[in-house]
Amino acid sequence: MEDNKAKGLPENAYRELKEGEVYEPVMSPKKNFRESTAWSVLIGLLMTVIFSAAAAYLGLKVGQVFEAAIPIAIIAVGLSTACKKKGALGQNVIIQSIGACSGAIVAGAIFTLPALYILQAKFPDLTVDFGKVFLSSLLGGVLGILFLIPFRKYFVKDMHGKMPFPEATATTQVLVSGETGGKDAKLLLVSGLIGGLYDFIVSTFGWWSETVTTRVIPWFSTVADKAKLVVKLNVGAAVAGLGYIIGLKYSFIICCGSFLVWLVILPLMNLIWGADVIDLMNTGITTTVGAMSPEEIFTTYARHIGIGGIATAGIIGIIKSAGVIKSALGLAVREMKGKKGSEDKEVERTQRDLSMKIVVIGVLLTLLVTFVFFYFGVVHNLLHAIIALLVVGIIAFLFTTVAANAIAIVGSNPVSGMTLMTLILTSVIMVAAGLKGTAGMTAALIIGGVVCSALSMAGSFITDLKIGYWLGTTPKVQEGWKFLGTLVAAATVGGVIIILNKTYGFTGENALVAPQANAMAAVIEPLMSGGGAPWLLYGIGAVIAIILTIFKVPALAFSLGMFIPMELNLPLIVGGAVAWYVSSRSKDEALNKARKDKGTLIASGFIAGGALMGVVSAILRFAGINLLNTTWQSSTAGQVLAVVAYIAIIIYMIFSCLKIKKVDNE
Repeated sequence: MEDNKAKGLPENAYRELKEGEVYEPVMSPKKNFRESTAWSVLIGLLMTVIFSAAAAYLGLKVGQVFEAAIPIAIIAVGLSTACKKKGALGQNVIIQSIGACSGAIVAGAIFTLPALYILQAKFPDLTVDFGKVFLSSLLGGVLGILFLIPFRKYFVKDMHGKMPFPEATATTQVLVSGETGGKDAKLLLVSGLIGGLYDFIVSTFGWWSETVTTRVIPWFSTVADKAKLVVKLNVGAAVAGLGYIIGLKYSFIICCGSFLVWLVILPLMNLIWGADVIDLMNTGITTTVGAMSPEEIFTTYARHIGIGGIATAGIIGIIKSAGVIKSALGLAVREMKGKKGSEDKEVERTQRDLSMKIVVIGVLLTLLVTFVFFYFGVVHNLLHAIIALLVVGIIAFLFTTVAANAIAIVGSNPVSGMTLMTLILTSVIMVAAGLKGTAGMTAALIIGGVVCSALSMAGSFITDLKIGYWLGTTPKVQEGWKFLGTLVAAATVGGVIIILNKTYGFTGENALVAPQANAMAAVIEPLMSGGGAPWLLYGIGAVIAIILTIFKVPALAFSLGMFIPMELNLPLIVGGAVAWYVSSRSKDEALNKARKDKGTLIASGFIAGGALMGVVSAILRFAGINLLNTTWQSSTAGQVLAVVAYIAIIIYMIFSCLKIKKVDNE
């Protein structure tokens, strides 16, 4: 084994390759590097436990699950530096990959499973235990890993340079800077400190508003109340950094989806249904549409259009990917027939996956265990257990590519939307099959938990694999250890949810908010009592996705814009505009590229700093330390100061990039 000093990222890491051009990762495919060692595995598992607990608490408290990959990468680099480990890049990738299981499993679990406890408060005969929570998270996570492996080569290699992978980009910059050092590491550190301090001040002290809205102007406040027309912008440094890496093209498409919903559909709904009470799902709504705020109309109605669009865009993507799926299945069939060959010797180290034979057997065994779990632990009925298994298997497999695509484009997985649709479809099918009441609620939520965990894991894992591709890790090693990380994360999350339920609860005074789980519970209860689903809104989203596809507009990116709140979409176009501006000021293409690459480092620092400070802020909240000045933060002056601070960091990005006047020919 050769343990060689790694170099920096190649020039063609982020762009499409020219004909005949080959990408050479940081760690050469022709050499071996230390990856899975006792150090990397143990530290990775420790990170999994710590970040699973922290992310579960914060997610249930405020409804936001921070991405653990970047903070874990920072810690891995710091520990390897402190311990003076030479050539630690391969090990740091494994630490990050194992530890990142925490965020994936947490998101999959807390969006659905606490709803069991919420419904248990109303229906005491509904039973919840550690086994249900643990197994649904574990089985879903394992399926997500196995279903994604056949698509690894397509997403990370075949689509090289065609998708921005914003979170993977930031994490890769952190990992490679720790190995190479130099001016890139210094710039990443400085921008990380600026972005981290900026976001920490907002989230911990509230010196200025986190989101600026047009309501800050009295006349526009009236427009928001009467016409339901409002524009919102999150001024966080990390979100601006995401927009920079995503780029102007995808950011613009995402924002177009957001503009359609917030500037056209919401006002139209108010005009058409303003005086009416519209209860599409029989959830007991008594408020007229006109009496709702734009945010309430979006959450209650318009967001479902985005869900319909995402689902349809996903189905279209699946059809377009039929060749990839067929190729993967063909490889599996050939291996199962015993046509071994010498694949591991022929395929270079950085392209070796777990064999398709292992993947296929793993999928079958996992589905078998899932069936046993459903039959003996959830529904106790053969027909219902078969239906549950089919729902999980089909939806998790088909929408694996949707989750991976979403992460590759915007760095955000619309897993809650896809899970909500899964819950509705499951409930409709189960009611038709004769399963209703509390038994039906339990079954639907457990099924939703498995699917949610699978899709969350698939989206998270494609980030890990893209990082590994850029840096030169062995995919087979990443894939193998991911299962252990999933097991530890599922056990940790299951225990934490039970402890938090006993300590705080998810309903009543001083309870944890658990917004997604409460929304799932609100949807499930009427459906299992004969309620309906917002098929009209799903249909509108589906039609929009089909029309966009006909006109060759990326339907998934547009639909994500319709689903994700406007305040998180608008800053993407700001960051994308900065990327376009700094990379187009000169007639010298090499200079433009150097400026854009410097901006990528700064944006990665903003994302890394914001993510790390988000963890620190969460720890302070967990400790009961509340320093947030909410009165000032929500004031007009707080919003004006937010605009000033936001302009300042944008100017910092632009001027830092434009300081490069010529390209060094070293």
